[in-house]
Amino acid sequence: MSRRGEIAREEAPGSNYRLMGGGSPTAYAGPVTSPISRALPLVRLVTHLLVVALLLVTAVSALGDGPDTAVLVVTALLAAVYVAGLGPWITRRPALVPLWGALLSLVWIGLVVLTPMGVWLAFPLFFLALNVLPARVAVPVVGALTVVAVVGFAHHSDAWEIGGVLGPVIGAGVAIAVVLGLRVASQESERRGKLEERERFSREIHDTLAQGLGSIHLLLGAAERHLDAHPGPARDLVVQAREVAGANLAEARRLVRAQGPADLAERSLPEALARLADGVDSPTTTFRVDGTPFALPGAHDVALLRVAQEAVANAVRHAGARRVTVTLSYQDDEVALDVVDDGNGAATDNGGYGLTSMRARVAELGGTFDLESTPGHGTAVAARLPLEVHP
Repeated sequence: MSRRGEIAREEAPGSNYRLMGGGSPTAYAGPVTSPISRALPLVRLVTHLLVVALLLVTAVSALGDGPDTAVLVVTALLAAVYVAGLGPWITRRPALVPLWGALLSLVWIGLVVLTPMGVWLAFPLFFLALNVLPARVAVPVVGALTVVAVVGFAHHSDAWEIGGVLGPVIGAGVAIAVVLGLRVASQESERRGKLEERERFSREIHDTLAQGLGSIHLLLGAAERHLDAHPGPARDLVVQAREVAGANLAEARRLVRAQGPADLAERSLPEALARLADGVDSPTTTFRVDGTPFALPGAHDVALLRVAQEAVANAVRHAGARRVTVTLSYQDDEVALDVVDDGNGAATDNGGYGLTSMRARVAELGGTFDLESTPGHGTAVAARLPLEVHP
């Protein structure tokens, strides 16, 4: 395994969490495919705006009451911690993400103790947790935040009130329903889109290639019957069959070009890989770029995307991984893709789990493909493709 693969492996241990800011040093959002898909980024934006608004209201309230220096200091600290968690310095270090979340929660609890205004920040924090964490972790965390909010209401009102209990509980339920519901709906929309595309492609094959092959079969059959007694007409039939075969070959090539990865039709390779990583809820999948991106030959884009898709799918289906790191590296004479997971390390270099297909794609372009898999210690896949011309 190359040094680049070793570096990727070193970075894999760490967080099981994904930042709302993106999770890669270079952000590639990429166009989305449906209104439902566009709703999740909108939820993140609204969450950020709500946090800013509530912090401002809390600060203004503290200024009007004295001012309350403690509240102002904790409010400023909470704002600083929140913004820090969205910066690139922490996205490069996934192990820091849970520490950031814990620190943010502790500062928020301190604000809740100081002022009832702090309790209202629980609502954007619900959405923050649901966007940052996998569902299996996010729901318990939202439950814990709800308990803190309920206790905070009781602390400042010196009594347990029905509104102080139902408000956070209902807010948490709405946040869970909205975010997780959008995720499920987005996944279902993607699934239906793939089925529709498959049906369209099947119709294309039936209406073009299948009919063309049928015509060739009939023409050659007729030529065979006339071959001995009427060689002239038989030759004409063979010529017609060759013409139909040529047309069919051109049609087949057109269909192959049209069936290139849809993710590369309207976006760059880094954008397509970022979209691939963002579409995986569990295991947590992060994407990063090393070097300055530049245009690659189309075959390179397709091969690297297919290798990444297969490697990530293996981590999801077979490895039992909690974290996957996808790294795309642009160098002077080659482009490299590393996919590292912390799963069971069950992959073997004997053609299983789609490894034959990945290796073949890379070999066709003169590249190298490496697999490093140790039982209990994860798997690292590295694909390297040479660049003939310096960018």
